[in-house]
Amino acid sequence: MIRLKLLLSAFLLMALLPAGAQTIEHVDPPSWFTGMKESALQLMVYGQGIGTYEVKTDYPGVAVTTMVRTENPNYLFVNLEVTREARPGTVRLTFVSGKKKLTHDYPLYERPAGPARGFNSSDVIYLLMPDRFANGDTSNDNLEGMTEKLNRSNPGGRHGGDLKGINDNLDYLQKLGVTGIWLNPFLENNQQRSSYHGYSTTDFYRSDPRYGSNDEFKKLISEAHNRGMKVVMDMIFNHIGSFHWWMNDLPSKDWIHHFDDFTRTNYRASVYMDPYASESDKMLMEKGWFDVTMPDLNQSNPLVETYLIQTSLWWIAFSDLDGIRMDTYPYPQPDMMARWAKRVEEEFPGFFIVGEVWYDDPSQISYWALNKKNSDGYRSNLPSVTDFPVCFATHRAFTGPGNPTDGLSKLYNVLSQDFLYPEPLRNVIFLDNHDMTRYYTETGKSLDIYKMGLSYIMTTRGIPQLYYGTEIVMEGDKSKGDGHLRYDMPGGWPGDDKNAFTETGLSGQEKEALEFTRLILNWRKEKEVIHTGKLKHYIPHDGVYVYFRYNSGESVMVILNNNEKESKTILKEKYIESLAGFTSGYEVITGKTVNDLTSFQIAPKSAMIIELK
Repeated sequence: MIRLKLLLSAFLLMALLPAGAQTIEHVDPPSWFTGMKESALQLMVYGQGIGTYEVKTDYPGVAVTTMVRTENPNYLFVNLEVTREARPGTVRLTFVSGKKKLTHDYPLYERPAGPARGFNSSDVIYLLMPDRFANGDTSNDNLEGMTEKLNRSNPGGRHGGDLKGINDNLDYLQKLGVTGIWLNPFLENNQQRSSYHGYSTTDFYRSDPRYGSNDEFKKLISEAHNRGMKVVMDMIFNHIGSFHWWMNDLPSKDWIHHFDDFTRTNYRASVYMDPYASESDKMLMEKGWFDVTMPDLNQSNPLVETYLIQTSLWWIAFSDLDGIRMDTYPYPQPDMMARWAKRVEEEFPGFFIVGEVWYDDPSQISYWALNKKNSDGYRSNLPSVTDFPVCFATHRAFTGPGNPTDGLSKLYNVLSQDFLYPEPLRNVIFLDNHDMTRYYTETGKSLDIYKMGLSYIMTTRGIPQLYYGTEIVMEGDKSKGDGHLRYDMPGGWPGDDKNAFTETGLSGQEKEALEFTRLILNWRKEKEVIHTGKLKHYIPHDGVYVYFRYNSGESVMVILNNNEKESKTILKEKYIESLAGFTSGYEVITGKTVNDLTSFQIAPKSAMIIELK
């Protein structure tokens, strides 16, 4: 909080300095695009005394409409109209204050043509942390001007992974069977420590140079598209890093939320839907800081709102991006977030956004789901939500006792609440992520349980997401610290003894897990019945859970046997309403034919996926 008070003092001092800009230090967005459906564009211009200037341009199809000034004379918000008559080129902006004159050449590019690719339940998304996946360019490990240096021995330090490392291993991901890649944030995080994870943005329009340039990110997307894969960008609207350049000279006093002392959010998004919630609790949820190094942005300020919305539109158009994962989705001002999601959809119809909504209750998750008619009238416009209830159910399903409320019943019970979601197929489902103890560790380091969990995630409803290294059953214990959830991908660094990309040095178990993952993902890729088919499940009994995915032409039977040592006999008569008309099947995992569906066995702690014939 001392730093914040010093910054506010500096803010007041700067406000008293004489006007007279010598240079323009920042213009955000750094460029824009012709052919956008919304013609309005707001530029944030930063430079000493720039707020005293007037702006004009004579570029055809571009007009300065208004200017907005704050109490800080070092900022000027310039409202432009980029009409349909505007063509790509360089817009000369002229800044005049008395006899003083500045010019700025503003690039205007053509918006990429074609509809948004988006994501749907046919996809499998691979989540990776750029710093921990692969180091493709060692020359950017330590750079002048970037505070935190390489320290691979520190679990919470920077390890050197970068965009080139991801690009170099796209063939591995394609072979694995994933159709999309979600990158943890790669934008500049010039923090003193723990900058590797990316969630403390210090510049919204600049890739962290230790990962590579904006153009390298654009190249990564192009190379992914060439392989039939899509890319998700991780964004954060709730907060910034304490070393964001704004914090040295805030655009306005209300740009961030202020308290006399550091005040943390209560992390209770349920207050938004709670009819009995106090206003003080709502205030603390929205305005409290996520962490001491994460100043909380004030999305109720219309200038902040416009700035944030434009960053997402810019990255979509600049890079030909396919999706956005929005971090801590319920924490910013909810109405602003709904307007943002609507604006993105209007500008890029079919574009994919998934919001991180971290709760274990489907009723709390569904509040934010697309087309949900909430009793308070709120509609998020959010295309997809992270389905933590399904995730938590998989952690309990294969390790808990076999009773009506635990064990496999967790899987049954959580899906029985899908009536809460207008479109549950849109939910992103997963075994774990970068903030959780890894699934393999959480479930007792059992390869059998991994196979059962993966079989479930890849055949139930929703959009599956796989965390990097899960395919080789990487370990990670959150109780040891977040860095231990984010170990380096083996083989991503020169000299690694083990290499997941070439399978060199992998143990027999790691190879088995990798082969199993490839099998299931590549099979799923071509199965429309798994993507969009209906689901019918049966109450778990005697440690066995059975469900079907089906449409007018296909049916797949999935069986999970959670018994430790006991094989179970599956009798057709119990599932006759789903098996009627079928006499045999092809078991995907073993590659064997099931010749008789009247009675067959499933081994203990195993899954069967049967294409019915």
